[in-house]
Amino acid sequence: MIEILNQFLSNFLQLSNAMAIYILVGLFFAGVLKQIIPDDFVSKHLGERSNLAVIKATLFGIPLPLCSCSVIPLANSLKKEGASKGAVQSFLISTPITGVDSIMATFGFFGWIFTIYRVISSMIIAICAGIFSNIFDKEDEALKQKIPKNETKSCCCNSGVGVGESGSVCSNASVGAGENKRKKFSLKGVFDYAFNTLFGDMAKPLFFGLIAGALFMTFMPKEYANLIFENQYLTYLLIMLLALPLYICATSSLPIAAALMAEGMSPGAGFIFLTAGPATNSVTMGVVYKTLGKKSLIIYMSVISVLSFLFAILLDVFMDKMNITNIVKHHEDLSGIYTLASIIMLLMMGYFLIKPLFKKSEIKSCH
Repeated sequence: MIEILNQFLSNFLQLSNAMAIYILVGLFFAGVLKQIIPDDFVSKHLGERSNLAVIKATLFGIPLPLCSCSVIPLANSLKKEGASKGAVQSFLISTPITGVDSIMATFGFFGWIFTIYRVISSMIIAICAGIFSNIFDKEDEALKQKIPKNETKSCCCNSGVGVGESGSVCSNASVGAGENKRKKFSLKGVFDYAFNTLFGDMAKPLFFGLIAGALFMTFMPKEYANLIFENQYLTYLLIMLLALPLYICATSSLPIAAALMAEGMSPGAGFIFLTAGPATNSVTMGVVYKTLGKKSLIIYMSVISVLSFLFAILLDVFMDKMNITNIVKHHEDLSGIYTLASIIMLLMMGYFLIKPLFKKSEIKSCH
């Protein structure tokens, strides 16, 4: 039992060390972006019904550090301000898959080749979904654009983009209809947004992602793993069925994918998990259906599924020698800065995990 526990902790720390420094650096750049990008920058450039707006939506969505849930009220706000269905779909796909924090962490696990492939492929998937939506799903002006209360309440975020209790976009959202005030750059604001607001939102899913990854590495027998991952296309299908309804953000999906690849899963199957997981979940699918319509949902799911399979096959053909265990071992040979970054990240994670418990106790003591 002690040996298993030691192995689990070792795997947990191995995964944490591989991604911590990249997450911290990515968060810092996310905070800088928040300071330098005007609040209504995105909405001003996506208010057109054209394929150019689709491309803009995809490009603007890539660096934004928003999870699968926080992107929903922002996309809904874009739709209300006149963005086309295609632009909204593209934004909904590209934004949660990437983000500066996720890009940096992807590099930490898989290297630049996989990272660049992931970013470019997500751009293509998002643009294709938007263009197909513009072609095959004409705008219905009679469709009321409103996020149902049950979906908005399930959102998890305080990341500068949120939904009020009435379903309206929060006043500190990145997209607003109010006056665009020029913001003064604040280093305090950078750290507050990056390591308080943004990391506070991802701390819990990231922690459980690390737990799940360490569990896979510790308890999945090699013979069963080889049996499961033996049939490449069956593995694609199983991973797709797992990823579609699952709520998991781009960053927390990385240690799970890394652990599965360390146990023998192909890079292509890992790619499907890292693409379909963040871009789809039961909440997002419900919102797409109710705000954009049934046809939009079909296009959204079909494009993500089909192109994820296609890019997975291409990845396995040209990068079949990728071995995540080699990458993890590479980090073991580097400076203790990776361990230090991991300690900092885990301490921050612990703070945000226990913080709600103190709030509950304070509420009870008040009563």
